[in-house]
Amino acid sequence: MNLSVEHGTFSYNHKHNVFTDINFSVNSGDFLAILGPNGAGKTTLLRCITGMLKWTSGASLLDGENIRSIPEKRLWSRLSYVPQAKSSPSSYTALEAVLLGRSSRIGVFAQPTREDIERAEHTLETLGVIKLRDKRCSEISGGEYQMVLIARALVSDPEVLILDEPESNLDFRNQLIVLDTMSRLAQSGIACIFNTHYPEHALQRSDKALILADGHAVFGPTARILTEENIERAFGVKAVIGEIETRESVVQNVIPLHLSSGEHAAGEANPHDTLASITIIFNDFDTSTKINELLHEYNDIIVGRMGMPYRKRGMFIIHTTFDGDEARIAELTHRLAILPDVSVKTLYGKENGKEKE
Repeated sequence: MNLSVEHGTFSYNHKHNVFTDINFSVNSGDFLAILGPNGAGKTTLLRCITGMLKWTSGASLLDGENIRSIPEKRLWSRLSYVPQAKSSPSSYTALEAVLLGRSSRIGVFAQPTREDIERAEHTLETLGVIKLRDKRCSEISGGEYQMVLIARALVSDPEVLILDEPESNLDFRNQLIVLDTMSRLAQSGIACIFNTHYPEHALQRSDKALILADGHAVFGPTARILTEENIERAFGVKAVIGEIETRESVVQNVIPLHLSSGEHAAGEANPHDTLASITIIFNDFDTSTKINELLHEYNDIIVGRMGMPYRKRGMFIIHTTFDGDEARIAELTHRLAILPDVSVKTLYGKENGKEKE
């Protein structure tokens, strides 16, 4: 599956473009985070991608076919959209609302089958909100309703899942449930696209990022796009991307410091070669296939590699040494770190007798 936007431009009044010449592409299993300041048009972009709004020029393509030419039922059997949750006046119960997500797979006059109901219940249980099963949507909180909307989208078995700020109304626990669910879905082959106000969520989960600001966008691998310079330009905020070292891995976080002029041009960092060693620890042998595929992509900068199973604990260890573009090494570290149940740490060599900053 491939979903792409080619030269997407949109205007509400044909006078002032909300954004101009947007280009990006996602494939099965990709996890794309879309970021940008309030008013940048992130929700509008999602609605254009799905065809709910018509591009002023350009197109959204699903496997090369313009989505506006795809029959609605076929389109929504492959793609699911989760809007921002508001308090719902609906008299549907949570279970009934989730069953609406099966409509693209149920005949016009058909009733949900026992299998449909069981699938809806299982989805609610997976998201930790089975307790809402028989509650009316008008009687639950905005955060709970957000989880119901996500369940409604998932129950249709989409190839592409598009979510508009899915974590915004949720507490920490439910944010993690949603993020873990999206990560798991991406690993299973579903393409996930989400808008977010949390750069750290993009850094910790997504493999691709798009920053939308001033009507334009930069798109690419998350480690190359979500930089301090691009954050400053898009948000007008001086920030640092810090690393929090845990026992298992290194977690990235974004810390805003103060307002700035935001005059940096968005884009990728200039190439800078360095020596680095990456240690990878994991306990699922099947994960080794994905790790080896990733390492193969960077084979031109690998200068040494050693892998070994540690049978006593049923774990596997890979040590790899690199000499090459620092941005590529950081990119690989990020792509490894977002794999489930993989611990990754990167050590950089000293330069000219000084610690690398």
